[in-house]
Amino acid sequence: MSLPATYLTMLSTVAEDGTLRMELSENSMPTPKSDQVIVRVEATPINPSDLGVMFGWSDMGSASTQGSAKDTQLEAPVPDMGMRVMQARVGQSLPVGNEGAGVVVATGDSDEARALEGKVVAVMGGGMYAQYRCLPAAMCMPLQAGHTPEDGASSFVNPLTALSFLEMMRLEGHTALVHTAAASNLGQMLNRICQADGVNLVNIVRRDEQAALLKDMGAKYVCNSSDANFMGSLIDAIHETGATLAFDATGGGKLASDILTAMEGAVARTPGAYSIYGSVDHKQVYLYGGLDTSPTTLSRGYGMAWGVGGWLLPNFLAKAGHEVGHRLRTRVVTELKTTFASHYTDKISLSQALQADVVSRYNAKVTGEKFLICPQKDL
Repeated sequence: MSLPATYLTMLSTVAEDGTLRMELSENSMPTPKSDQVIVRVEATPINPSDLGVMFGWSDMGSASTQGSAKDTQLEAPVPDMGMRVMQARVGQSLPVGNEGAGVVVATGDSDEARALEGKVVAVMGGGMYAQYRCLPAAMCMPLQAGHTPEDGASSFVNPLTALSFLEMMRLEGHTALVHTAAASNLGQMLNRICQADGVNLVNIVRRDEQAALLKDMGAKYVCNSSDANFMGSLIDAIHETGATLAFDATGGGKLASDILTAMEGAVARTPGAYSIYGSVDHKQVYLYGGLDTSPTTLSRGYGMAWGVGGWLLPNFLAKAGHEVGHRLRTRVVTELKTTFASHYTDKISLSQALQADVVSRYNAKVTGEKFLICPQKDL
């Protein structure tokens, strides 16, 4: 197949003058090395984890767009605090887009690379907001016959995160889970997995319609943090499920502390020896997102057997090892159109992703709205 001489890649740069600039860079088409392939990227989602690299701490409410087609450029001011936080990336042009899918259109001469020629593959290699991506063959996950790039675009971040939550639960000796922002695309996947695997899951949402969505999916335990009796319902759900592990997508505020308080309250309902140090059952909350950018507040009313820490998918997979990673990826591919199916409300081009009005929509992170960038779409 004849490849174009150049292709476009989306870059994000924080400049010394306090401006965030996003643009499309034209690059020469590389020649793949022996173990490399070139993927024509056809579908790549916008995940919350992508937005941090794209926009960082800039003021996206004041963003503006100039130019059109391949010359489209998005600019936004960065407040002083944001410049201090992002000082390490000032002047660096960062490629964006964690994952995506497409067709292998050129390969190196290794057997592993050649075996992928013409295949539809999913990739988690960074820099996926691009028309083409050259990367090691080992980073590609071949999809099954009948799968399209759109089917496989979101094969890594959400599916592997949801599966890894259960792996972490089992590794640490817990038996049930609590999850926040539970009506998200990831949260819906987690519900399907837990129902299939017989794991009790306590879902925390913010609105009645989100609670209704999950209950319609068969979720048994759904707690609305906006309800006056939120803490009472959360303690009830945790007491019934025995959940002592939570994954919190909000990150900031006092939700993590509330979950630990509810876990301690649930344990206290079971008669046992009183201790001023609280229950001996370890209660753990992992912060894996930052939907709430305010400081994390801990009230520490839950004894001494507790922990709060950060959690990141690549770090977990690195520690879990190749065998676990292979097993999880195999399940994703097998259940790609069922358990791990993703649905998109908007499909946009690379240049449309830099339009300020479009940015304001996908940066709002509205439940039920997921954007897909189609790099081969006309600019």
